[in-house]
This record gives sequence, structure tokens and C-alpha cells, in this order.
Amino acid sequence: AGGLLLGGVGGYLAGKKKAEALEEKYGTYWPRKIMMVFGAPGAGKGTQGPKIVEMLGIPQLSTGDMLREAVAKGTEVGKRAKEVMASGGLVSDDIVIGIIKDRIQEEDCKSGFILDGFPRTLPQAKALDAMLAANGEAVSMVMAFDVDHAVLEERVCGRWIDKASGRSYHVKYAPPKSMKLGADGKPIPATMKDDVSGAALFQRPDDTAEALTKRLDGYRNQTVPILDHYAPKGIVKRIDGGAQIDKVWAEVQSKLGNGH
Repeated sequence: AGGLLLGGVGGYLAGKKKAEALEEKYGTYWPRKIMMVFGAPGAGKGTQGPKIVEMLGIPQLSTGDMLREAVAKGTEVGKRAKEVMASGGLVSDDIVIGIIKDRIQEEDCKSGFILDGFPRTLPQAKALDAMLAANGEAVSMVMAFDVDHAVLEERVCGRWIDKASGRSYHVKYAPPKSMKLGADGKPIPATMKDDVSGAALFQRPDDTAEALTKRLDGYRNQTVPILDHYAPKGIVKRIDGGAQIDKVWAEVQSKLGNGH
């Protein structure tokens, strides 16, 4: 029995060694997944992001969170950022790149990471590429959630909210019982009331057609050059964010799985 037990332990240790060797080999020969996620306002990036994190087991890094962490920890680059912020200035690209460089060396980024909200401009994308290249790395996938303008407008501009409770309604998908439409097919504002309290509903300033157009223009002007920058590498994956949520997720999964 002793021999058997010893053999079992020996086998377990050999298996463990093999697994460790495989992990080391994986780390050496298969680069970690470095992803970016882009999406126009209302395109569903916020819904899909956490699912991607869960599926791949790699963290989603937001520049705002990283900045706050670096300042709180008092790292070298965090101190520089704190000084700039204290004087009311904007944190420069090289500080942000420095913060990302520090953060991606942490244990949870060993297999990869997803950048959210960065880069916002082409110079930032190029600075990020240079920082990664110094380590022999490169961005491996850029996922962009595209939605037709008319679909986005319907999605975003149809939202009405009850101020007191935060209850949310949608002209098409979840209208209040009191809603009446005018001759133009649009809801009459005076009839938009909360089902429970009867209080008047309101629309956020960001949820108007004019505000959405402005936000979309800003997104396109900033993001399209970044997507064009990475497109020749064949790593930009476009997702139809206008489809049903489960269909969007199915497309995300397939593109994550086969890289096409």
C-alpha cells in the first residue's frame, strides 16, 4: 500500500510539474490577450463587457479606476498624476501610459487584459503600441460595437425616467400606461406619467436626438481613426450591437473564440 501511495504522490507531483511547465510554455510562446473594446453610446458595450471578462478570465481595466488606484497607492507615476490633478490640469498621455504599464504587470493580468475607455485618440493608440512593443507585445484584438444611427436613436431617445424612484420607461419597449401619441406618432410629453405615483416623467438631457448626434459625432471622430490604425493588422472585430442582446453575445463569443 505504501508503494501505491508513494506512486500516487509521485504521479501527482509529476503531473503538477507538467502543468507548471505547460503554463510557462504558454506564457513564453502564446502571448497574452490584449484587447480593446469600443462602442458608440447605447451600443451595448456596458452589457457585454462584464460577460467578456467572465468568459476570458482577464480583467477589464478602466483608465479612471487605474488612475485613482495609482494615486491612492502613491506610486511614482501616481504622484505625478496627483500633482497635475491638484493643479486642475489634464493628465498627460505619458502619465496614463505609465499607469497602464504598471497595472498590467500585476498578477491578474498574467493571461491578458481588456482596455476600456483607452485609447481615445490616435496618438494615444500609437503611444500604447510603443509601450507594448518594448516588451515584445502588441494589441491582439479590437472589438467595436456598431449600431445603426436610427436604431440608436430609438433606443436612447425613447427613454423616460421617474425622478423620485429612478424607474425607467421606454416609448417602444416599456411605455407607461398613461402614454398617448400625438399626430406625429411621438408621445405627448404631458401624458408621460409614472405607473405607480402618477408623477410626470422626464428625459435626461443626454437622451435627446441632438445630444445623441453630438455624442456620436465625437465618438466617430475619435474612434474611427483608431479602428483604421488597427484594421491592416486584421485584429478589428465588428459586432452588430443593434441585434437582440442574446444574438449580440453569440456573435461576441464566436469572434472571441475563433478570432474572425
